Amino acid sequence: MTPFASVAGPSCLRQARHKTQRRRPLVAAHRHVGSVAEQHLLALTAWPQWVQVLPDRVVLTPRGDDLTRAMTVMNASLRDLGLIVAWRDEPFALWDPACDEVLARMERASARFWGTLTLGAHCNGYVEGEPGRPAQMWVARRSLSKATDPGKQDNLIGGGVPWGQSPQETVIREGWEEAGLQPLQMAGLRKASVLELDRDVPEGRQWERLHVFDLALEAGVIPRNQDGEVAEVRLLPMEEAIGLALADEMTVDAAWVTLDFAIRHGFHVPGMGAQRLDVASHMN
Repeated sequence: MTPFASVAGPSCLRQARHKTQRRRPLVAAHRHVGSVAEQHLLALTAWPQWVQVLPDRVVLTPRGDDLTRAMTVMNASLRDLGLIVAWRDEPFALWDPACDEVLARMERASARFWGTLTLGAHCNGYVEGEPGRPAQMWVARRSLSKATDPGKQDNLIGGGVPWGQSPQETVIREGWEEAGLQPLQMAGLRKASVLELDRDVPEGRQWERLHVFDLALEAGVIPRNQDGEVAEVRLLPMEEAIGLALADEMTVDAAWVTLDFAIRHGFHVPGMGAQRLDVASHMN
């Protein structure tokens, strides 16, 4: 899968490819699975039984359950050193990005230290005007207590895909937690795009495939947050939601998801034209 090329357009698209750190490729089971910042390589020499720090790559030598156990030990120590932050106690998969095979289990927060691929699931909640034409979009504002991007505008539903769940299962679960939507209310959920971010962030590297879904809601349905992670939810005209994405009022991933939705539905996005963002449209 080839990520969307760099774009001289909206800021969120440039940020989605922003890289400043020097990183060394990470290999597990003979697959390229991520990368580690050069300044963190010294810390990995504490585990010669599990890690080979070579001039051109870092190699994790255990496999399967042994790799899961090794990652558990190393991640706990890296957390104590302050190199892994925003610990979640939430298992994520260590993916082979080339074939979507799961190689091991790891703590969610550690993915950005190791620069490994994570999956996200986002949903554009909208209200139609004329049939098939979005007129308004539900936009959530993140709680000020969130560990990442507190107070920023966000999609109605969004979250990381944990170990053992599919992107669609995650959206349906998050649909209740973030918007108070029952599964029956999400029966019209439609899979739309896959977007890919690869950028440096304070925690390390965010390499994420965002599985995007669209959900048309009836005008009388009012989403209500259940888990305290959303400060408010507003129903905005499409043009205003697009403006938030362009003005960097949204998180980078939410802005990208919003602009992708707008382009797919024929809205004008300055600097973008009709260019699709879906990485599936750019496969070799």
